[in-house]
Formats: sequence, C-alpha cells, structure tokens
Amino acid sequence: MPADDEMSDSNRTDPTDTVRIGAQRFEQSPYYECYANPDTVLGVAAERFYPADNGEDPIEIYRALRQQAALFDVPEKPWQIEGPDAVPFLERIFARRVGNLAEGRGRYAIACTAEGGTYMDGILFRLEENRFWYVQPDGALEQWLLAHRTGFDVSIDDPRSRVLQIQGPNSMRVMADATGGAIDEGMKYFGAGYFEIGGQRLYVSRTGWTGELGYEIYSDGAATDHRRLWNDLFEAGAPHGMVFGSLAAMGIRRIEAGILDNLSDFDPSMTPFEAGLGAFIDLDKDDEFIGRDALRNADRRTLLYGIKCGSTTPYRGAEIFDGKTRVGRLTAADWSPGLDCGIGIVRFDKPGDWSGNTLVLKTGEHDFAECEIVDLPFYDQEKRIPRGLAPAD
Repeated sequence: MPADDEMSDSNRTDPTDTVRIGAQRFEQSPYYECYANPDTVLGVAAERFYPADNGEDPIEIYRALRQQAALFDVPEKPWQIEGPDAVPFLERIFARRVGNLAEGRGRYAIACTAEGGTYMDGILFRLEENRFWYVQPDGALEQWLLAHRTGFDVSIDDPRSRVLQIQGPNSMRVMADATGGAIDEGMKYFGAGYFEIGGQRLYVSRTGWTGELGYEIYSDGAATDHRRLWNDLFEAGAPHGMVFGSLAAMGIRRIEAGILDNLSDFDPSMTPFEAGLGAFIDLDKDDEFIGRDALRNADRRTLLYGIKCGSTTPYRGAEIFDGKTRVGRLTAADWSPGLDCGIGIVRFDKPGDWSGNTLVLKTGEHDFAECEIVDLPFYDQEKRIPRGLAPAD
C-alpha cells in the first residue's frame, strides 16, 4: 500500500513508494483479480483496498476520462439505515433536509460534530420510504451512527456492496448498452434505481467523483457475480473507448473539479463553511441536527482555495508563503493536463481574501516557486459537465 505521504518530501507524489503492512483487517476488492498485475499498488480507505496505481500512465487514463470513458474500482462504502425512525434519525445526523428526498434520488449530505466540525460527507440515497443508503468515503461512519442511534427505531447494516464508477462523456452510452437501453437521458444527475446488467439486478446512480458525466454501480454483496459484472461492463464499454484506471488519474480530475476528500482536504477541525461547503448546510431546517448550534455563530469564510503553479508540479503537504510568513499548506496536488500547469488544493491557516493573490510555494528544501491562488473548482463552476451540458467556461 502507499506509504504515509507525510514521511518525506521525496515520496509525496510517488504512489509506488510503499511500505509492507498486514492485510488481515482490510477488505480486498472482489474485482482485484480482474486488473491486478505485478505493478499494482493498493491503498486503503474505509478499511477497503483500492488500486492507487496499476502501472498505467495516469495521463492516458485522464485523457480517456475526459474524452471517452473510464472505469474505476473505488473504496466508497454504502451503509444501510432502515426502520420506522429512519427519517428523523437521519435528520438528526445530517445538516440537510432528508424528509423531502424522493425515492430514487440521491443527495450530498454532511454530518457534523457537536462543535460544528465536518465529520463526514457522502451521498444519501432513498431506496424506499424508510430505507436509505449513505455512501461514505474514508472515516468511521458506522461507529458514529451507532453512537447516536439511542432513542430511534432504526437498524444500521453493511450491505457488503462494492462500488464501480464509470465516468466520462461516453458513460451514458456505455450504461445504455449495459442495461439494454434502460438507462438513458431520462436518468438525471443524482438519479438512482435498480437496473439489470447482464441479468444481475443492481443499484445504479448517476453520480461520481470526477466532475464528469458518470455513473456508480453498487454490487449486491455475495449475490453478485463480480467477475461477470466486470466482463459485462467492459463488453458494453469497449465500443465506446472505455478503459480501466486507478485512482491516480481520478485524483487529477477531482482536484480540477474541486471535489474534496474527507480527512485529506478537510477534517473535524474545520467547519463546513471553512471547507467551502456552506451551501450544503441548512440551518433553517425544521429538525435539529448535530452541530447546528455551533454553526449558527461560525465564521462563514472558507479556508480552502485552488492553486495554479505554472510549470511546477506541487506536492501534497507543501507549504505556501506570503513573503516570509507561512500561510497554508497543500492538501492535494498534481499536474493538470487540461490546464497545462501544476494544481492543488490549499488549506490556509486563517481566512482571508486569498483568491487572485500571487504567493510562494515551497518546492524543495531551498526552492520556491510563484503560484496563483484561485477559487474552486478550477473550471465548470456551475457543474454543467456532470449534468451532460457543455461547460460555460
């Protein structure tokens, strides 16, 4: 698995720099044998292995993702919340309204700590009136849900679902072929439902982690023939140029799209406002949620911005200086082929009017480079691309 990228400057951009680790407590992907090779490097999130690098050229996968389609084996983990009190329980947990979420729809939702910190973000789906799935990234969600379940008639279960993402401008064509035409333009952004793929009934949502048009396919635990599903998807995807990629390519695109990563770009020490996620906090909803009192008086200014670095490829953890004063650090970074420059997400130590400023990035022990601070995302501010529309910028 990848080494801790806080260990040294030299390994922060190299996903093949690894350490040995016992694997007993981590869940291997049922798709692993479909792509594994001697160059495969695994990472861990939500106690699940995922391909951090598969020996491919991430720039080639990035181009396929932007121009055709790419399939990714991701570690996202769905949890099922079901029971007569599912809605009031979830209203308590999440800072967005839940009761008005329609069946067959998903909604980005944030869970906060009592102090107003950003504990978890993910997508909440309503499968039935009193049955929901919340799809989490990294972090200890199950323990959080169990700790706050007292007084609510709900069950919290792991459906053992593994997630594949098909992303890119051709993804709708891939899914239309895979489902015999059942998925088409009528399935809107954040729409979801059950569909048959090769005779297997699976939950599918029009969502993703790339800022591209895309879909996520959720397996049905042991009831799913995962290898068969993989083959069926590639049979449908091959005519549309679909390729498999590790998260190395997905990571480039998610930074461009300003999609944040839990425990990397933000953590419980930041409020959703500081993470730039204030639009997803409903302080006026009827039901009390954990952290609302703290957030009512919280500073509404963000600490997260983008950074553009000309010909320099920055690295995660690099420090940003205003003159000789350190003012922030990078939480994510890579080279952007689309923008033809180094990019990253910077977490500033204090809020301020940072956008539009030229600051200094530390690139080595004694090396520095100028960088431009910009708002996130880097382009497609209106999220038109994942909606299947041409970007306005």
